[in-house]
Formats: sequence, structure tokens, C-alpha cells
Amino acid sequence: MAYNILIVDDSPPMRAVIKKTVKVSGFNVGQVFEASNGKEALDLLRREWMDLVVSDHNMPEMNGLEMLEEMRKDELLRSVPVVMVTTEGSRERIEMFRSMGIADYIKKPFTPEEIRSKLNRIMGESENGPGAVEEDDEELDF
Repeated sequence: MAYNILIVDDSPPMRAVIKKTVKVSGFNVGQVFEASNGKEALDLLRREWMDLVVSDHNMPEMNGLEMLEEMRKDELLRSVPVVMVTTEGSRERIEMFRSMGIADYIKKPFTPEEIRSKLNRIMGESENGPGAVEEDDEELDF
């Protein structure tokens, strides 16, 4: 199954980097949507079905945590997983993100492998993508 993703970042070049990294990572991407802040993201989320949101934390108008708070108030949007992308890696900040309900976080700079691993885990796919055989799976007998 291909997943629709919303990338939220106030920097167009960073949105392009995230989009390209997700696509080359091997994660099963359907449509990719973009928004430049949390307010635009909420408007888009109310119009289009998204399976996953990858959002920057620091943005003007409405930051990633404010967007997450609004999503959690909405019956339809509260179940959409949100991955926070941040340059901040302090234990306190990460704990705050987790306490607010993010599915996970990605610290900049990131690799395609890190993106694939986290997104697949969040969406319930195997580490290497849909249909991949995990090392701990029972031996296959053909």
C-alpha cells in the first residue's frame, strides 16, 4: 500500500530535501503534499486524506506542536501519525514531543535509511518495506 504524506516546513528547499529523501529511501510513497506552516497543513489535512505527517517544529504562523495540538482536537485528524523533524535533540525537548503525542522524531541531518526505518515502523511495515522478510521470521519452506 502506498502512503500519502504531508510534509510541513517553512523552507521550500527543506521540503524538497525531505520529499526526495523519503522517495529514495524505499518507503512506499503515494502522493506527497506540502505545506509551509501548521495552519496551511491543517487546511490541507481537512481536504485531503493523509496517512502520515512529517513536520518541522519551528515555523512561523503555527509551529509543529501547535499544529499537533489542533490535530488532536479533531476526531478525524487525531489518529494521523506525526513525525517531528528538528535540529533540537535534547532529552527534555524529545520528551516534550513524545508527551504531546508525536509518533516519532527525526533529527537533522538525517539519512534515507533512518527515514525508511522510522516511517515503516510507524506505518506497521517491516524494516525494509512491504513484503520484506525479516531475519527473525520462521524459515520459509517452498
